[in-house]
Amino acid sequence: MTTPANLQIEQRDRRYAIHPEDLRTWHPAGPHVAHFFNAMSIFFPEGEKMFIEAVRHYRDRIEDPALARDVQAFVGQEAMHSREHRRYNEALAEAGLPVEALEGWLKGFLERVKERTSPLEQLAVTIALEHFTAILAGGLLEEDGLGDAEIAEVWRWHAIEETEHKAVAYDVFETVTERPFLAYLLRSGVMLSTTVIFWALVFRFHWVLVRADGMAGDWRGWLGLGRYLWLRPGVLRRLFLPWARYFAPSFHPWQDDNHHLVETWKATLEAA
Repeated sequence: MTTPANLQIEQRDRRYAIHPEDLRTWHPAGPHVAHFFNAMSIFFPEGEKMFIEAVRHYRDRIEDPALARDVQAFVGQEAMHSREHRRYNEALAEAGLPVEALEGWLKGFLERVKERTSPLEQLAVTIALEHFTAILAGGLLEEDGLGDAEIAEVWRWHAIEETEHKAVAYDVFETVTERPFLAYLLRSGVMLSTTVIFWALVFRFHWVLVRADGMAGDWRGWLGLGRYLWLRPGVLRRLFLPWARYFAPSFHPWQDDNHHLVETWKATLEAA
């Protein structure tokens, strides 16, 4: 399986009105779930920047015109995501949440990662995290449940574009690695370490937001979060099988061909 030949990755310059007073209440499942998404948003400005740099490093080695176009579109989409999530995070800070401290810590952490890893290892981290965002995006598009707040539109837009470009970094990785077996060992090992580090940080950031919002002792909120993540819709439960498929030597992101979800939601996005 390879990237569909007729796939069009569109660069959409979307701007959203994000109000600080909505950031606790925007998700229908409650503040604890809203803060799960809010915590994820904190990662995107610096994370998307790292993804762009990792892919751009190899653009001179890409001879396929179609992949070169996809890389350009990938960079454009990720740049827009970074901009809007930076505005999202500024609104979180205006709401009195300790976002600046978390962003500062994350920036330093990612700088240390880049200092201690090679460009190819950074690309392997990128394809691992792109796989996570693609799985999460597919789940959001398949079983939405985000409600009709403006912030929900940010996540739908982001999910559409993460699905569209979910294989670009992976295709670059396959293009620039000359020893398939060693490339497989690298991407598999990096996925294992990235899984542990990424989710540990997400839940650490989530805890900081919930505690700062005075809801650390709200056991009903924690139960609601548990239901959302593990039962219905089961965001984390549904991650496991797609995550495990990544370790197949023949894996490619478009083996899960869910482009029909993009086409379905694009009409809604344009109408909005």
